Amino acid sequence: MSEAKSETAPLGMLLAGVPHAEALRLHVISLEAGKVICRVPFSDDLIGNPDTRVIHGGVITALLDNACGISVGSKTMLRGQIATLDLRIDYMKSATPDLDILAYAECFKVTRNIAFTRGVAYHTDRDDPIATCAAAFMLRTRGPSAPADGTRGAT
Repeated sequence: MSEAKSETAPLGMLLAGVPHAEALRLHVISLEAGKVICRVPFSDDLIGNPDTRVIHGGVITALLDNACGISVGSKTMLRGQIATLDLRIDYMKSATPDLDILAYAECFKVTRNIAFTRGVAYHTDRDDPIATCAAAFMLRTRGPSAPADGTRGAT
């Protein structure tokens, strides 16, 4: 697929203030309301097992959590005002050494207080996942930083 070869945008405003995402060099490849594709480039610093050169599972967890959070932010416009409530990840196989990892995530349901997402981590083909996830995020809907009209943006 062409997604793996897409040019990456510099670490953008969506990831400002997220040191873990910056340390992983997580980049947003594409973004639309409620949907995102992110990439973590392969790096020797991210290897979990030096004998196999496989990226640590925590990197995949962080990638999926961030991608799902970005999908919520892009749908609700509550950037920085969400928190992961629940994250379930099912690992399907080990990542292939020396290859970048991509993640697709979508926010498919928004209620008054919670947004629901699903995602997949893969190398080149979403239909051949490294891991899949389902997550729920708490939305900050009141207070000085929430939208004045009480909306959460596009739903």
